[in-house]
Amino acid sequence: MCDLGQNSISQNPLGASCVCEVSCRSSSSESELEGNGQRFTSSAARDTFCCTRHVGPVCTRDPGPGARAARSIQRHARREASSAAEVALKKTPLFEFHRASGGKMVEFAGWSMPVQYTDSHISSHMHTRQHCSLFDVSHMLQTKVYGKDRVKFMESLVVADIAELKDNQGTLSLFTNDEGGIMDDLIVTKTDQTYLYVVSNAGCADKDSAHMKAKLSEFKAAGFDVDLEFLDDALIAVQGPSMSQSPAVVHGEDGVEISVPSSRVVELTERLLSNPEVKLAGLGSRDSLRLEAGLCLYGNDIDETTTPVEATLVWTIGKRRRQTRDFPGADIIVPQIKNKPQRKRVGLVSTGPPVRQHTPILSTDGKVIGEVTSGCPFSLPEKECCHGLRGHSLL
Repeated sequence: MCDLGQNSISQNPLGASCVCEVSCRSSSSESELEGNGQRFTSSAARDTFCCTRHVGPVCTRDPGPGARAARSIQRHARREASSAAEVALKKTPLFEFHRASGGKMVEFAGWSMPVQYTDSHISSHMHTRQHCSLFDVSHMLQTKVYGKDRVKFMESLVVADIAELKDNQGTLSLFTNDEGGIMDDLIVTKTDQTYLYVVSNAGCADKDSAHMKAKLSEFKAAGFDVDLEFLDDALIAVQGPSMSQSPAVVHGEDGVEISVPSSRVVELTERLLSNPEVKLAGLGSRDSLRLEAGLCLYGNDIDETTTPVEATLVWTIGKRRRQTRDFPGADIIVPQIKNKPQRKRVGLVSTGPPVRQHTPILSTDGKVIGEVTSGCPFSLPEKECCHGLRGHSLL
């Protein structure tokens, strides 16, 4: 038995549902968890829970003219600081296009990106599921790996079987460290030309490029033929059932990602949007779509303290690679596949107020057994979709 703990749930004033990830450890294969008058059940096959919110009294007393003036000055200062911060943020080649299209711009991984447009978050989410949406992902790191030893080089960094890929086939993979932790998730495509094409996360761009450069130096010193090119091209993702060429690994719908010279991306975007089934979508629906599809967000749901097995990403590890154990952290990761880890990511669906990131989950005796790792609105009315980490005996 466990509960969520008083005052551990943050309130959404609009009463919207949310998608969230939860880390949770327990001691039974099917347990009933209670939280302040409501309960949820947890099992390996299906997990649901409801949460309550404790809201304190609201102060309605007029603070007086002096306090009001001070608050006005503070608000003005915040707006000025926000404007200055926006200037410092990096901008994609579609930045002005987003603003002209009604995009609400926010900071994300050092970039100014659209969180949504004129449509509501849920409307955009559902349009992607039913039709097709266009996402600007130009902030992500794009890399080409050249040379006759490019496959060997890439397999020294990631868990995937790159050699097994067919021409123009891509796969989700993971950079891992020697301790078995996930340094980043990425897509590797084996092109029919003279290079591998790699796309990794914007938030890890500096770390990823440094990691690849360090390995490149090792390979060159050993006489291998390999080289890197970091691109500054634009990148757009077109996702939804109207696009069926390749599996999408970020949004949970079929689609394609198109790398295009920055000077041509506005033209291409406008042509794609001329189809009435294609609409612009931002970070908000991108996040809820990936959570609904059971996909991880680096930095929230996976990081360098999480192994692929704990993250339920064993499928990214090539079968041959499990045998050869020649990727970073293999001696820790591979045994976990056979011997159940102490924690593992799972999926939950809940009702009630949104469950926010870092919300603690407590047992009835007050023991912390996990926490929420990410949360956002969900497409089903009055429902929340969650992921979590559970203890060994629940797996």
